[in-house]
Amino acid sequence: MNVLDWIVLLGTMLGIAAYGTWRTRHTDHLDTYLKGNRTTKWGTIGLSVMATQASTITYLSLPGQAYESGIAFIQNYFGLPLALIIVCAVFLPIYRKLGVYTAYEYLGRRFDAKTRLLGATLFLLQRGIQSGITIYAPAIILSTVMGWQLELTIVFTGLLVIVYTVTGGSAAVNLTQKWQMAVIFGGMVTAFVVLLMKLPADATHIAGAMGKLQAVDFTPDLERRYTLWSGLLGGLFLSLSYFGTDQSQVQRYIGGAALREGRLGLMFNAVFKIPMQFFIVMLGALLFVFYQFQPDTPVFFNQTEWRRHLEGSDAAKFRALEAKHAGLHAQRTAAARAWVLARDRGDAASESSARAAMAGAQKKVEAVRKEAKDALVAANPLAKTKDSDYVFITFILTQLPHGVIGLLIAVMFASALSSKAGELNALGTTSTIDLWRHFRPLAAHDEARNVRNAKRFTALWGLFAISFALFVGFAENLIEFLNIVASIFYPALLGVFIVAFFLKKVGGSAVFWGALAAQLVVIGIFVFGKVYPAREIGYLWLNPIGCAACVTFSLALQAVLPSRTDAAGG
Repeated sequence: MNVLDWIVLLGTMLGIAAYGTWRTRHTDHLDTYLKGNRTTKWGTIGLSVMATQASTITYLSLPGQAYESGIAFIQNYFGLPLALIIVCAVFLPIYRKLGVYTAYEYLGRRFDAKTRLLGATLFLLQRGIQSGITIYAPAIILSTVMGWQLELTIVFTGLLVIVYTVTGGSAAVNLTQKWQMAVIFGGMVTAFVVLLMKLPADATHIAGAMGKLQAVDFTPDLERRYTLWSGLLGGLFLSLSYFGTDQSQVQRYIGGAALREGRLGLMFNAVFKIPMQFFIVMLGALLFVFYQFQPDTPVFFNQTEWRRHLEGSDAAKFRALEAKHAGLHAQRTAAARAWVLARDRGDAASESSARAAMAGAQKKVEAVRKEAKDALVAANPLAKTKDSDYVFITFILTQLPHGVIGLLIAVMFASALSSKAGELNALGTTSTIDLWRHFRPLAAHDEARNVRNAKRFTALWGLFAISFALFVGFAENLIEFLNIVASIFYPALLGVFIVAFFLKKVGGSAVFWGALAAQLVVIGIFVFGKVYPAREIGYLWLNPIGCAACVTFSLALQAVLPSRTDAAGG
């Protein structure tokens, strides 16, 4: 990065943060601080919802995931449009009618206090963990750009977002996210155009021949993570959980000018979310093709980690691995070119043998990459060897023109600030409304005190996120890890809301214990699959299983419990 990159980067990020802080510096009413401005229009709501879910992990990790596994991850979103229609028809009108600050307030009115606390606790656990994952992603950027330690960058980015989120609350989040999304879209389109200019004419054919463009898998196999069926059913329930019960999303759309504004904002996401994600996974698939032909393709994309070992006591070993990879990569490039020539000639027999040679060369490259990762672990048992999250940032830093590099880095930080701010704001809101005010009911009408506590809780959750990111390593691709965590904690919570909306005869005690039992079922299935990997099912299936278990257990328990007398309303 040169001076121009730094000017673009710092100017974009500090400008957005300062703008949000200044515009919301006098936010001293709890309703505005937690819900945002009541004049918020649907466009701002729609972009805010999209920005909260589409974190740095989406733009940094998803291309790397597609680089490794192809575009099949897009199936994860197939159930999303229907889920948003259901949220618009069922969830949103109830939240608006009751005028709640959080989704879990509704559970308290529908059932009882313990069910409300259970819902809030499940959210806080899940989103608290995810906030640590979210803050880990921008640390990858700075550690790659500057060669800094991950720990330093985690602390820096975490403190930055805490400052302006605590200052302005939900109003600051909504106000800044629309500008952040503008930077994000502009930067990603720029990267895509530059990548297309550097690709060979047969790029999509090469990606298809290497299995990177299979978008839909019709296989009825529960062990496959991404299929049409897991996407439609598991993705539907996961999206219902995210948009209907996750306070970081609910908070974005319950505070608009009217019910219509919230609905239009959600429908904006229903229309544009899948195309946006498809654009990003295609970027990753094309990056795979780009690095087929790039002579200086690294053996390990986390070059900051790799260079440390090149300068260490095992330097000769790591240089030998680099040389071995360079030779095999040259063979892979030659095999890809041979396949393109055979295809252009229309020689079916030659094309078939050339495709087999290309696939064989790819396996050899992957084998030496595994050797490199094993060497890293041997040298440092704590080394993080999942390098797919570094693929896109490597392309940005080595292939884009100066100025554009600064813009793309700003994109990553903008989305980090967007998502992180939304998460912290929601965590602070839930802690204040569902915990603090529950145990201190006399303080409910002390407006200034409640705002102060909301800011304190927001800051505390920010510090928790920083601590989690500092001390926990990630074995999975980050975007998959986020969805795995959600698929463990959210199915039971969604089941509670399904019971609340549609099963009026079920009371608080039945749904409380039913949800706890369902949570144990989900954890049991997940742990069992890890212990016996041959029987591990795709994590998306945990969502319908857990939700169905909660509903079933609640109905069964209500049948043996006394008549419903503990519900607070219905």
